[in-house]
Amino acid sequence: MIVGVGIDVVDVTSFAEQLAAPGSAFATGTFRASERRDAREAGAGDEATRLAARFAAKEAFVKAWSSGAWGRPPRLNHVDPTEVEVVRDAWGRPTLRLHGVVAAAVGALGEVRAHLSLSHDGPVAVATVVLERIASTEATP
Repeated sequence: MIVGVGIDVVDVTSFAEQLAAPGSAFATGTFRASERRDAREAGAGDEATRLAARFAAKEAFVKAWSSGAWGRPPRLNHVDPTEVEVVRDAWGRPTLRLHGVVAAAVGALGEVRAHLSLSHDGPVAVATVVLERIASTEATP
């Protein structure tokens, strides 16, 4: 069963400027070391674009989670973006790994799987997140 859907779009140019601002701690306060490493390994000129897509994924997750709680108060007043991690499988397909209080709070929805799609073209990065509640298999004979 679909619990929530979220989408977010990021302007890569202004995002890159924010990352490059002297003394900015935005990257370390928003991304885990593994996410920054993956973006760096993408090749010259792609780091800001790939981080922008990952930032969009974090924002899309919050929107999907919020839509799943429609009509009820939020479970958290603040989501630490480092607790929402974009990871890739062995073939490069992205998904989300939740940590800390975010993982615990999302767990109140039951067993949930996050479906993630990332894309970027020119100055735009976008991410879509669909949260799906996994049906229990305990009743299977």
